[in-house]
Amino acid sequence: MIQEFNSISKVQGELELPGDKSISHRALFFSSMAEGESRIYNLSNSDDVKSTQECFEALGVKIIIENDDFIVTGKGYNNFDAPIKPLYAGNSGTTARLLTGLLITQKFQSLITGDYSLSKRPMKRIIDPLTRMGARINASENETLPLTVKSAKEIKPATYELPVASAQVKSSILIAGLHLDEETSVVEKFQSRNHTEKMLGLKVEKNGSEIISYSSKKNYPEAKEYFVPADVSTAAFFIVLTLLSQNSSLTLKNVSLNETRTGYLKILKEMGGYIKIDNKQEKAGEEYGDIFVKSSELKNIKISEDIIPNIIDEVPILAIAGIFAEGDFEINNISELRSKETDRIKAVCENLKLVGLNIEEKETGFMISGELGNHKVEFESYDDHRIAMTFAVLSMLLENGSKVNGFDCVKISNPGFLRQLRKVTI
Repeated sequence: MIQEFNSISKVQGELELPGDKSISHRALFFSSMAEGESRIYNLSNSDDVKSTQECFEALGVKIIIENDDFIVTGKGYNNFDAPIKPLYAGNSGTTARLLTGLLITQKFQSLITGDYSLSKRPMKRIIDPLTRMGARINASENETLPLTVKSAKEIKPATYELPVASAQVKSSILIAGLHLDEETSVVEKFQSRNHTEKMLGLKVEKNGSEIISYSSKKNYPEAKEYFVPADVSTAAFFIVLTLLSQNSSLTLKNVSLNETRTGYLKILKEMGGYIKIDNKQEKAGEEYGDIFVKSSELKNIKISEDIIPNIIDEVPILAIAGIFAEGDFEINNISELRSKETDRIKAVCENLKLVGLNIEEKETGFMISGELGNHKVEFESYDDHRIAMTFAVLSMLLENGSKVNGFDCVKISNPGFLRQLRKVTI
């Protein structure tokens, strides 16, 4: 699908975005693991979260929708049904990796599969620590999906130091640890997303520069109500579009303000962006509030290494802010982006070359300089939802607009993106 975008004159109004994808995944996981009935408010309507839902339904969990709320009747401790077919994770790395950590504790064999893109993404990063805990996992020759997860003879606690910051790997290990009497711990140099820790009330310690998260059977989830704030990563596209549009202002309602997800807001503020937070609230350890943003003149800044795990999904849209800011935009230490739905470093660089910018692509980052051309181009999404939305934003900021090829992949995280844009752009 090729989607054409016209140049816009301004952004204005108020928007309430779908539920946060990361929190939604975990709300489904913990509700399904608990015994009894849980209710989830404002669950994400993304394809990724639907993949998690369908996997748990295949494991015997009853999930019904009542007035847009999701009612989940969990199976309880170590009590899932053996699936009669492969568990299909679609495009969702969160589904596949967290599910593996759960399934190593069950009494049956299961097979996890995914779409073409997910089947190329690295799974060794979860196979290694889970195998250390006693898991029996078979992968493809390239250590990718499909994964065959066999019933383990014994699962034992472990202490694992993450070689690369990854909330998915951390959560997979911590979920496995929920089935053990003794504590399992994960050590991070740079803190990744901490939704699992907050939603389960896990113990987290700081030891010098290290962050250590612990889980054990005493943290096993119970049935409860979950409220999912609006997705802060999805908000980034609307925030950058507003900052860069003339005479514009926008309020985004009830957005997740988790401190491990708001690094890009800090960067945009340091660049000179007018961003204000109102009506802060907290539920189940997760903070949220309203974000007000208006047109601003930006200036590029040096981006430090320690904030990278906090902004990894927002790097592409931050690059668009950097194009219109004073000075050159440079970012490094983002090699993790080469292992996402596509190689996002390459995707950003190749697309920006189309509009005449000078791009220096490095193995672990890139630098952008030069002036934008004004000719109409066709950007490539590479079937990556964040790349598609990033270049939709750039298209609307170009004098003659532009097109994005393969735009329908946005349904992976935000199926309503076009409708939301129409509501607040002129």
